[in-house]
Amino acid sequence: MGIILWIIFGGVAGWIASMIMNTNGNQGMIKDIVLGIVGGLVGGYVMVFFGQGAISGFNLYSLGVAVLGAVIIIYLGRMVKL
Repeated sequence: MGIILWIIFGGVAGWIASMIMNTNGNQGMIKDIVLGIVGGLVGGYVMVFFGQGAISGFNLYSLGVAVLGAVIIIYLGRMVKL
């Protein structure tokens, strides 16, 4: 049951990031989920680098960290396409 919740959490984070970066129409649900999961990892590393805590469970802070990471991934993806 835990893995299903993490996939849903990643999907929500990826969807929020795609709305922030205005790429919601270009990508589907699977890409949102993948971006959210990878974004959680990237966001965790970025927060640890700056001396903050990484993802700590199902809470708003962890969602924010995952969204931050997903936004970074989307931004880097745009830079590679240019």
